[in-house]
Amino acid sequence: MPIIKSKLKLASKKAELVELNIEKSRLNDCIKIAESIVDFALNRQNQAIGTGSNYYKQASNQINMSTYSNRENSSNAEPSTATNRNQSRQQQLDTPPNSPESSDHGSKACCFCWCCCCSCSCLTVRNEETRSSNSIDIKNAPNIEPPSLEEIKSWSDSFDKLMQSPAGRYYFREFLRSEYSEENMLFWMACEELKTEQQNPQIVEEKARLIYEDYISILSPKEVSLDSRVREIINRNMVDPSPYTFDEAQLQIYTLMHRDSYPRFLNSPIYKKLCVGEIRL
Repeated sequence: MPIIKSKLKLASKKAELVELNIEKSRLNDCIKIAESIVDFALNRQNQAIGTGSNYYKQASNQINMSTYSNRENSSNAEPSTATNRNQSRQQQLDTPPNSPESSDHGSKACCFCWCCCCSCSCLTVRNEETRSSNSIDIKNAPNIEPPSLEEIKSWSDSFDKLMQSPAGRYYFREFLRSEYSEENMLFWMACEELKTEQQNPQIVEEKARLIYEDYISILSPKEVSLDSRVREIINRNMVDPSPYTFDEAQLQIYTLMHRDSYPRFLNSPIYKKLCVGEIRL
């Protein structure tokens, strides 16, 4: 009996040692994964910082050059003597207010002239650029078969029908662009494209890395809104990327577009014009 008890104690101790070794190996694996994620994030941060500093230097050089040229032009444009100033004042007094010379002053005004900023042509150009950036571009559509009125009206039945239609995805993406949330649609489309790559693991890994950098990284200007749980899943999946690495994130963004953007799209002017046939691809 004592021999059996001693053997049982030895066996239990060996089992405990085996369990400890397994737990240590798991901890080491977790540590390695965390270190790889931290290294990846630090590399991306360093790249972003370097790119930002280069842009800042270029912008500051351009600003300095433009400031110097403006000062030089203004100094050359000023009359050098009091006689020239008096002559220019006399010409202004002699010129009738409705003459072509006085009307040219407003049409050729520049934003550097403080006295005529209200009629400055530069402001008109800026306002036109602002309006064009806020408008929806429907002229440069890709090679998509024009949808019928029945298909367009069916998009209001469900969000799935809208996303299953190539034309529906195009118009919905243009609408999201007008709301400055186009990255949600771009991320969803990138995930769908990733799922088509089943043969080459290298292509899958490269595309998964690009999707992570463009839409998941906190340093990206096109970062999509994801909760911490989904981000942890993505970070674990990025250790060995697959075509389904971003499934959880894709579902969350799909749900966000369905609940938030889809109702506004149905009430938008572009969809109402589509339903009455005023807009065609």
